[in-house]
Amino acid sequence: MTQPRIRALHHVQITVPTAAEADAREFYLHFLGLREIPKPASLRSAGGFWIQLGVQQVHISLEDGVDRSHLKSHIAYEVDDLEAWRQKLSTRRLMIEDTLPIDGFKRCQFRDPFGNRVELIQPEHDNA
Repeated sequence: MTQPRIRALHHVQITVPTAAEADAREFYLHFLGLREIPKPASLRSAGGFWIQLGVQQVHISLEDGVDRSHLKSHIAYEVDDLEAWRQKLSTRRLMIEDTLPIDGFKRCQFRDPFGNRVELIQPEHDNA
């Protein structure tokens, strides 16, 4: 019998407060520049929105009563110019934190306006 295996990462889900859905759309779609895709009709009544990034998706759902500011869980986006992203984040006055080094990568993290931890990571061999 063949052992079952995981083939790929399909999506990651993060949450934002219900009242912040419009702000989350502005932040993720306009400020970060990610591309929204349609949610299946059967899930639209729950609110939130989905993003396509390469072959993976980010599902942004609505959830109240969660203090995201203390969670270690996070999403990491690979970027092509970490320093340019640091500057862009500073225009929003988002607190940028350096993280422990990983060989072969430059990286930093910040909290989105809803408390979710976000990491930006760039391979050191990339030339922006």
